[in-house]
Amino acid sequence: MTPTPDTHPTVEPAAAVPSAAAVPSAAAGAASADAAAADSAVAVVAAGGAAAGGAAGGAAAGGGAGGAFASLRDQLTGAAEAFAGSRGDLGGILTGLVDDVDRALREPLEIFPVCHHSPASALAMVQRLRKKQPRVIYLELCEDLQPLLIELRNCKLPVALQAFASELDGHPENWAPLSIVAPITAASAEYQAIAYALETPGVELVLVDRSTDHVFQWLPRAPKSPEHNEESLHGDAVGLEIGDLRPGFAELEEHLLHHGKVRHWSEWWDQYVEQPLVGADYDTYRQVMVLIGSLFRRLRPPDAAKHDRDEDRERYMWTRMREHLARTGTDRSRALYICGAFHAASRVEEFGVDAAPTDFTITERTATKWLYGLIPSSHSAIESQFGLAPGSVSIAAATWQKSVSKTGAKPFTLGGKGARSERALADKKLAASPPTPAQTEIALRRAKPPTTVDKLSGFLSQPPKLDDRDEAELLGWCVDIVRLARRNGYLSSTADAIAIFETSILLAGMRGRARPTPYDFQDAAITCIEKDSVPGRRDVQRLCEILLGGDRIGSVGYYSLPPLARDVYDRLEPLDLNLEARTVQRALLDLGARPELAPASRLLWRLRYLLPSGAVRPIMGERRLGESAPLQESWDLAIGKHQRELIELGYEGVAIEQVLEQRLRQAVRAPEATAATALAAVEDAILYLDSPTFVNELGARAVELLAAERTVDDAPAVLRRIRRLLAHYRATEPDLPQWCEQFVTAGYAHYCTLLPTVFVDEQTGVRQVAAMLGFLFSLESLALTLGCDRAQLELAVAQSHPEAPSKLALVWAAKVQLGALTRAELRTRCDELLDNPLVLPAFPQYLSGFVQALEPVPNLAPFVVEVLSKAFGRLPDPVLLPWLPSLITTLREQAGELVPTLVREAGRTFPGTLPALDAFTPPWEAPTAPRSAPAPVAGGPVADLLTAHPTTTDALAAVLGLEPAWPDPGAPGGPDPAVAALLSAYPDPAVALAELLPA
Repeated sequence: MTPTPDTHPTVEPAAAVPSAAAVPSAAAGAASADAAAADSAVAVVAAGGAAAGGAAGGAAAGGGAGGAFASLRDQLTGAAEAFAGSRGDLGGILTGLVDDVDRALREPLEIFPVCHHSPASALAMVQRLRKKQPRVIYLELCEDLQPLLIELRNCKLPVALQAFASELDGHPENWAPLSIVAPITAASAEYQAIAYALETPGVELVLVDRSTDHVFQWLPRAPKSPEHNEESLHGDAVGLEIGDLRPGFAELEEHLLHHGKVRHWSEWWDQYVEQPLVGADYDTYRQVMVLIGSLFRRLRPPDAAKHDRDEDRERYMWTRMREHLARTGTDRSRALYICGAFHAASRVEEFGVDAAPTDFTITERTATKWLYGLIPSSHSAIESQFGLAPGSVSIAAATWQKSVSKTGAKPFTLGGKGARSERALADKKLAASPPTPAQTEIALRRAKPPTTVDKLSGFLSQPPKLDDRDEAELLGWCVDIVRLARRNGYLSSTADAIAIFETSILLAGMRGRARPTPYDFQDAAITCIEKDSVPGRRDVQRLCEILLGGDRIGSVGYYSLPPLARDVYDRLEPLDLNLEARTVQRALLDLGARPELAPASRLLWRLRYLLPSGAVRPIMGERRLGESAPLQESWDLAIGKHQRELIELGYEGVAIEQVLEQRLRQAVRAPEATAATALAAVEDAILYLDSPTFVNELGARAVELLAAERTVDDAPAVLRRIRRLLAHYRATEPDLPQWCEQFVTAGYAHYCTLLPTVFVDEQTGVRQVAAMLGFLFSLESLALTLGCDRAQLELAVAQSHPEAPSKLALVWAAKVQLGALTRAELRTRCDELLDNPLVLPAFPQYLSGFVQALEPVPNLAPFVVEVLSKAFGRLPDPVLLPWLPSLITTLREQAGELVPTLVREAGRTFPGTLPALDAFTPPWEAPTAPRSAPAPVAGGPVADLLTAHPTTTDALAAVLGLEPAWPDPGAPGGPDPAVAALLSAYPDPAVALAELLPA
């Protein structure tokens, strides 16, 4: 319900609740007059929080008959009655918050509520672990990620635990590949718990959350449409958070941000929760975190699908913990359950180690094969993954370092190969030996559940303690940001530092803050330094992020990498480069002087094929079919920057060659694979793999795909690639492989069959038909030697009757090539088209067809030049001018390789100087000289054979545009007198030749 103004209790919004805690922050704004128009749910929460905070000053420290929080519960109930006139829903919400806190604190298994990447949670975790020294830690994290935790020793944080699956069994196929990441930072409670458990002998760490397979089992069966973000180190993986605390609906979050005078949720959380809890004691921390979790849990849409999944997760975790306690007999007082504050306020029936059995059962995992590993992460990747404000994780890391320095706490760290430090070694020595019996007894006494004391009332009504060093810290920030801005091209000065300092204080005061926060400082710096344009690559906001900690990027150590990644580093070791660096490394390979670098060169070419373009980039040297390997190569390597992609290759195999072979095999076996795809895979296999057997396998698959195709969309690519492959084999092998011969014969028959259909199909372009004819004519000689029948091609062309002018020109060109049409007849047809005014608008389409015909019939170039010349001379401008841009575009996009042929033929046809051009007469317009009588043909067996069988010679003359003319059979013949005189004068060569020839 929405309260009316006359039902508002009298509450001083700012004076009564000066605290920076979560509930009072909403209360302070809601008690004002603006709250009357707020959303009903927001107004209920705000008013209840204000009443609780305002009346908390008189709350007793201990509990009464109703428990430790009886007094607070009564006060909240009274506030609800004063606000709404009755207890009703408002009283239920307010008292429910207290009930959730009370329930969580009374649980025999100690619950430690956390928020993800929270310095306050991490600091409280360090202090609690050193005091309680638990022997079993239950952690809210996917249970199947447990084996990865030990590998954190060799990593530089932040990193992310990853589960990856590409072959799905039980999940929708269109979801593939599946990937989950769980980022880990040093300033997080979960890392402190992991480090404590791994570095302390006798401590067992148990992950109790649902498995990664269950994460996707519980997702709605809807088409997967992830937001691809290749710029992020996490890619498009699903992110897992330990302790996600955020309002469940937009109205509440908007209300909190508005009355908190902040722009982003991360800023609100830092001001009203993080900073006050950093110096709070453990009991206060627990109660406040559970209260916030209960608040956000109760105020969200009850029909949300995520709500059901969260409750199932809680049932899952409590079931796993009860199973472990029953199986191991662990003393629950020596155990600690670490979960998000949201789950600490759970109300499911399975809550608690003493809960009665229910019908909840854990389903079996699917047969999907999951692969696990560590990938690099970064602050910016975490912020992008989980919707945090830019720079918030860096600010949290800076707050963590400041809190550790201030409190003198000794955080837990993991020591290992590649992650050693003095602090890590010191902590390892402290935890190297198991605790003595006396230490165990002390820990047991400390671990006894203390009497619950109401710390909420006092915390919600008291202002946070100010840090005396905040002013000095702000001064340091102001000086450093000015110095950093000058280095990046800004004309900043000492006056700007003073202005930033004063503006930060002013903004903090306007926003109701006791002291400036990093967000106030960032806004002040942008206001005072940023001008109309950014002089360098970085703006002031980015400079502030760098100043406050920067985008820290983690890396996975060598010993935690998968076998494939380690193999890559080992094989590239002869290059003497720091491949783990995130900067670009220049590799110079002189293969002539150092032939031992040849294996590294081959590996780099394979990595270039598999990794993103920026990871391995050749500067000098190339690999192509028909070209010899270069003697010198130069590479830009950024493998360290693309470590995630290299690690994910390790999920596909144990060697680069194996992964490359799998990728090529998958490409040709995919449902959308075509013959052109298979031929491209054959080329890649020849270039990057030394496996003729595998090449033959891919070639056989190309034959299958070509025979099964019902379209010719990829005909140009097929023609281009098969020509290149045939040229390669003819230059390097004595015989063509069997699959090549099968591809030519299958393609010849296949294209002959489809030719009449594609000529009349409107969906098939001229380029594709020309490529088909190019395949048939250019490979005709090879196909005929392999047993194909030329009559099939002649019949296919004869049955082709296209209506489109461009395709009709292709048919005429094919008939000229086959000898069914002479060039004189083709010239006559074109002249008739030019003389017909009704056909002139369509004549440019005929020309486009003739240009495309140069692919299958390259010797038609002189005729195409002739037709183009006639068109430019005789077509009217309204027809010619609109067609010219289309001609240029067509030549550029579809027939770029044909342009040099036309240019060379035009150069041979037309004169090269202007004076000669004035007197030039085109060959097709020159008068035909009268034919002279054929010269006498010398007698002999060749002349006798041609004379006896003139058909072949007549056909050749017709193809060349000549009229066959045979000498009169009665004309005298014999040797040429000049030749006879020459042989008589010099008889020695003829005599020697006669001696060599058999009688």
